[in-house]
Amino acid sequence: MKIAIIGTRGIPNNYGGFEQFAEYLSRGLTKRGHDVTVYNSHNHPYPEDEWNGVNIIHCYDPEYLWGTFGQFIYDFNCIRDTRKRDFDVILQLGYTSNSVWGWLLPRKRSLISTNMDGLEWKRIKYSKNVRRFLRFAEKLAVKTSDSLISDSLGIQKYLYDKYEEESAYIPYGADLFTDFEQTVLDRYGLSPYRYNMLIARLEPENSIEIILDGIVQSGQDTPFLVVGNHRTRYGHYLKAKYKKQRNIRFLGGIYDINELNNLRHFSNLYFHGHTVGGTNPSLLEAMASQALICAHNNIFNRSIVGNDGFYFESAEEVAELLRYEAKPVHMEKIEANTRKIRTIYSWPVIINQYLAHFEEALRRKESLVNEVQSVESRTWL
Repeated sequence: MKIAIIGTRGIPNNYGGFEQFAEYLSRGLTKRGHDVTVYNSHNHPYPEDEWNGVNIIHCYDPEYLWGTFGQFIYDFNCIRDTRKRDFDVILQLGYTSNSVWGWLLPRKRSLISTNMDGLEWKRIKYSKNVRRFLRFAEKLAVKTSDSLISDSLGIQKYLYDKYEEESAYIPYGADLFTDFEQTVLDRYGLSPYRYNMLIARLEPENSIEIILDGIVQSGQDTPFLVVGNHRTRYGHYLKAKYKKQRNIRFLGGIYDINELNNLRHFSNLYFHGHTVGGTNPSLLEAMASQALICAHNNIFNRSIVGNDGFYFESAEEVAELLRYEAKPVHMEKIEANTRKIRTIYSWPVIINQYLAHFEEALRRKESLVNEVQSVESRTWL
């Protein structure tokens, strides 16, 4: 199959979750003999036209000039380019700024499959008008797609309840991490299991402030690492609020996966505060790194972690976890999450599920086209 992936800033990952997903999925599909193309922003730091066998098409992206509006132009440029190609499948990752151009997608010759991501319109950072638009964009994405993919059971249920649309449940994947290098900690002056951490975009809906308030309330001086780009308005707000809390360390974004995995593995408690998205890649990677998970209590996180972690909703609950829980005491939870990575969330399993979904959706679309043509031919007779 000829498969295109749009909706990200590009690969290799230099930004976030969908980019990392596109990196793993495209490489896995290519290894299985498929012709895969990923669309990249023209100013992505990787300038080549090929990466590990994956074709890369660079499209003009004026986000650096126009901010968020530039994302709409970038998505328009990507979708316009797909019309020149002969893809069997076009996989859209998300819908925020590309669904308005859905009517331009080459639906007659390509299967349009959309990973619907999380409930974007719930993000606190957006104004009421933006959130209203995102509801509209979500509806457009459902309408202009041939098949839908949900990365969590919560999203799958929401799409059926809201639109009466079936979607394929396919979560993200992760590779089990076993290359432990304690020397990574030396660069940060850390000792194994003597620090706690989180990895996230510094946004309100990721519970960053709740977690950091919990650290203050706990009264502990154990180092707490905040990994994520803090050169944003909200990042500046957080740094100012906790500047007197010496144990809270804002490290910025770290994109070396080996370094991230080692930091996760040797941490005592790993906090995952995401409240809006579906199956978040960083949660699976933490499980794959054998971290002890403390997650925000919601359907998305519970559907993945189950009883094999701890949950919080308030700063007080975070403080309790920090005071009383320690990784070495809960190895059975870590082992259970490791089994999930091997059997449910491994990349080979996920890639096979995507292939099966594409093949089934293509057969279904072809059958529908043939049925329509048959009806039209009988009408003419």
